[in-house]
Amino acid sequence: MSAPDTDRLPGSPALPGADGPTSVTVRVPAKVNVQLAVGGRRPDGFHGLANVFLAVGLYDEITVTPAGPTEGPRVTCSGHDTHHVPLDRSNLALRAVDALALRHGISPDVHVHIDKDIPVAGGMAGGSADAAGALLACDALWGTRTPREELLEICAELGSDVPFSLTGGAALGQGRGEVLTPLEVGGTFHWVFAVADGGLSTPAVYRECDRLRERRGTGSGVGDVPEPEASPALLAALRAGDPRLLAANLSNDLQPAALSLLPSLDETLAVGREAGALAALVSGSGPTCAFLAEDAVSASDIAVALRDADVCRAARTATSPAPGATVVRAKL
Repeated sequence: MSAPDTDRLPGSPALPGADGPTSVTVRVPAKVNVQLAVGGRRPDGFHGLANVFLAVGLYDEITVTPAGPTEGPRVTCSGHDTHHVPLDRSNLALRAVDALALRHGISPDVHVHIDKDIPVAGGMAGGSADAAGALLACDALWGTRTPREELLEICAELGSDVPFSLTGGAALGQGRGEVLTPLEVGGTFHWVFAVADGGLSTPAVYRECDRLRERRGTGSGVGDVPEPEASPALLAALRAGDPRLLAANLSNDLQPAALSLLPSLDETLAVGREAGALAALVSGSGPTCAFLAEDAVSASDIAVALRDADVCRAARTATSPAPGATVVRAKL
């Protein structure tokens, strides 16, 4: 990843041309769920959530440039795991381009290039990040100056994690996760992320969560499962910037389902704990495992232990919170 330019756009510029940019690059972070409380399955198939997001310093960069008239949007990708990234209209970044163009009556004639550093299908919202990045980049390229509230509405239409990818920082996500309340964070948290081979389908993990609940006899519907709520102790740990208090209150209701579908993650979690992690959990729907460390030195040691034990494809260190989608370059 290249470093951000020092001159950032003060706002969305005019349409491409003599006075507007010919390309715009947006940097957008990954996320970790420090709490993922999952309610019962609703009649529409979704689950109510109390989802405490932290943006972490692993980033994709999304660059958009104009394409020829009536060409429509296309996407290319470079970086890690690019063979797993769809390059057709199912790509969430292209869906974001279409949605913004439709909102403003613009033909979506752009080339979207994704420079990928966020793990693919890893429970860290990489696809959602790309969608938020493409949305913000096109808004700047086209000079549409879409109000923030409208951008968040489009994000929510695209997916439950997309609004947080736009805002970054820390937030409580409710509803399907798309209704955000910003949260205060009093310090920097150090993380290690163990990237697994292969991926887990988010819908499959939710189905497994429902199946496990049914097998336990508790039921899986909205009338069977308590309404999810954010943990007061966890929110207090974030405000205090206290990694040990945060470690004691991390939780993920989807973790049993992820481990059921991919039992090898148990060994990965065990290695990280033995290497000194304050806490270990599956990130979101997985299969990436997240380890909270005391400090940067401890995080580095945990990453080395994970690599040496050969229990993951890669081990990455990062800090949180991180800013949301940000325009970092505009070429005139």
